[in-house]
Amino acid sequence: MDLTTIKSMIRIKEDFPKEGISFKDITPVINDAKAFRYVIKKMCEDFYGRDIDLVVGPEARGFIMGSAMAYELGTGFVPVRKPGKLPADVEKYEYQLEYGMDALEIHRDAIRPGQRVIIVDDLLATGGTVSATAHLVESLGGIVEAFVFLIELTELGGRERLKNYDVKSLVEYPV
Repeated sequence: MDLTTIKSMIRIKEDFPKEGISFKDITPVINDAKAFRYVIKKMCEDFYGRDIDLVVGPEARGFIMGSAMAYELGTGFVPVRKPGKLPADVEKYEYQLEYGMDALEIHRDAIRPGQRVIIVDDLLATGGTVSATAHLVESLGGIVEAFVFLIELTELGGRERLKNYDVKSLVEYPV
């Protein structure tokens, strides 16, 4: 297994979910046990033996990648969700999208000050969602050690938005 094979497994669906979008579908990768295990190990390789306390993932595909990474690294997993989905007291952050506003929430007791965190998602595009996730982590006193992605859409500027952080992605596409 190698990253060229992984890239060939990612299904490209043009004009989904709307016209002009070239959707990168990771389900063929996560449906294949060998490919999924390979990807998770590659995403974790820079963090074995490091002092990482938690993996944080925004919904929904961040849950898939993040919880598998947390298991592999022996850490806890913290979900970041859309408003109204978490049952305990939450910290909320609203952020600007291209065409409107969005918001994310995290449990207030999910991260203690000084805990070292990796933020994980399947795809880095503009960086809006993961930037909002970092804001939530840092508002609770967490330290963002790195961002990790399976896919990066290089022409959309997400890496530049995260320039003050360590960013790792396995597979790149122009868009």
